[in-house]
Amino acid sequence: MARRMTPVRALTLSLAAALAGVLAVGAATPALAAGGKRAGAPPPTPARAMWVWSADDPATVVAFARDRGVSRLFVAVPPQVTSSPDLPRLQQLSAQARAAGMQVDALGGDPGWVDSPSWAVTSWLTPALASGLFTGVHVDVEPYLLASWSTDQSGTVKRYLGLLSTLASSAGPSHPLEADIPFWFNTVSYGRTPLDRAVMTRVAGTTVMAYRNHAAGTDGTLDIAAAALASARATGRPVRIGQETNDLGSAPEEVKQTFFGMTRTQMEGELAQVDAALTGSATYAGIAVEDYRGWTAMAP
Repeated sequence: MARRMTPVRALTLSLAAALAGVLAVGAATPALAAGGKRAGAPPPTPARAMWVWSADDPATVVAFARDRGVSRLFVAVPPQVTSSPDLPRLQQLSAQARAAGMQVDALGGDPGWVDSPSWAVTSWLTPALASGLFTGVHVDVEPYLLASWSTDQSGTVKRYLGLLSTLASSAGPSHPLEADIPFWFNTVSYGRTPLDRAVMTRVAGTTVMAYRNHAAGTDGTLDIAAAALASARATGRPVRIGQETNDLGSAPEEVKQTFFGMTRTQMEGELAQVDAALTGSATYAGIAVEDYRGWTAMAP
């Protein structure tokens, strides 16, 4: 997920637990059927998350999210939030969301963080956690937007992974770190490891930017997310599927990446196909919609 699509991003943009994990929970745990689904268990309610980049009225945001079954908000947090004029609004949003049963994660990120991990911790992460407003941390860094991605990709990848490790250790287990990644990270290597798997082993969960306005078929959401879903199975990490609603442009490559111009009903039909294919699998954590502004602008 990112705040806005860039030309670079135009090119980017479940499942059984390990046998040992199943055995560890003992006979009280129902057996898993093929595909990682619990035999005889009803399908769980599809999970929804939503990015909130904009400074909109907290009550309106929470009401919209509640009405659409959103249980987790990724809320943009400025640097030094404890002394920011945005703090009162964020306090209201966090309190109202929690009262509605939602989790609220601190959202931030910038490609420049790759080269400034200390700043990311001291100026953004530490104040965000000190505010006491957030249940987790969600970052959208997108290192491939750096010039060094073209000139020194291996070095950039190493620094990017170092940043994620630093953020995760600084946040600690009480505030799990999740990261947005593009669906094509499996095509980039870190040593002998696909980059998507390298990221997954460093964070508590990922959201895969598998932006398509159709679920099935070649080049659909399920198709382009397949590699990341396989990596999630291999690493045992939860993964969300990200979907876009904002206007990305009129070129065919841009149009197919967003539900902009379609209705909410049409989008929900496609999201239901994703859920039907993946819900109940061990590492599928649901769908995240980018973002509040885009979603609210859609016709019913």
